[in-house]
Amino acid sequence: MTLPALHNTSVLYRRILSQFPQDISLAFAYGSGVFKQHGTSQGQMEKNMLDFVFAVDDPVTWHTMNLLQNRKHYSILKLLGPTVISSIQNDHGASVYYNTLVPVDGRIIKYGVISTDSLIDDLIHWKTMYVAGRLHKPVGIQIGLESRKLRAALVANLKSAVTASFLMLPESFTEEDLFLQIAGLSYAGDFRMVIGEDKSKVANIVKDNIQHFRILYSNILRDCPQVVYKPHQGKLEVDKSPEGQFTQLMALPRTLQQRITKLVDPPGKNRDVEEILLQVAQDPDCGTVVQQGLWKTVSYSSKKLMKMWKGGRRKPSVSQMS
Repeated sequence: MTLPALHNTSVLYRRILSQFPQDISLAFAYGSGVFKQHGTSQGQMEKNMLDFVFAVDDPVTWHTMNLLQNRKHYSILKLLGPTVISSIQNDHGASVYYNTLVPVDGRIIKYGVISTDSLIDDLIHWKTMYVAGRLHKPVGIQIGLESRKLRAALVANLKSAVTASFLMLPESFTEEDLFLQIAGLSYAGDFRMVIGEDKSKVANIVKDNIQHFRILYSNILRDCPQVVYKPHQGKLEVDKSPEGQFTQLMALPRTLQQRITKLVDPPGKNRDVEEILLQVAQDPDCGTVVQQGLWKTVSYSSKKLMKMWKGGRRKPSVSQMS
């Protein structure tokens, strides 16, 4: 299956990326500076920070080159050198190192650097869901997709988002219901949705970008045997039988399965994952259990990131971390 990517070849983005070391396996732009959100004017959008993530095969080498080209982008950590920066990137938070509030070509940007291996791991297993969650929503892919392994992981992440959403939705629902559920996955358990975040954020992301979500997900929905997809009516019907839900639970990313297992299995019983998921599939509150598992995953990475930011030069605003 080919990846339904939203390529954005804006000259501005190309100019910005040209100022960084070019050994990047994937680069994408995301957030309110890239895709219009409901209630935001074009003028406001052009003033918003541009958010990027760069996946690189060798973080130490990439940071070495970037410190030579863009030393001012880094906090005081630059004094510790690229090896320490890469260690902080890999061992803390969500395996992403961010430089924020960087002026480039008349815009303010923030960019995160993640190793290609860590990105693929998050896409497939949802270890933190930090970058995987951003890729559930429309993004502008600038560089990448040459790697077959990376392309497969990107598609797997989209399929997982659909499967998790099916489990939390009723038997019949609309496209918009599905896209709202998908867009909200990475906010479940995020402290920002409790403290200081716009509660309508998810709806604002989806409302003006329905067509972009369709581009991402229509092929997956057409090919999925668990759902009846009626694109011309914008309606879907999913298999909510215990057998259907068990199939969906078994297809979830490994970390989410493990979170669900810990929620359901009493201490000391140590049943295998398949046995526990079979039990959950027959539970009328199956969707709630999945939602709680997501909450555990997102809240864990969210808290880790906040601890990491507290030790840095600047604490990010909500828009910087979105």
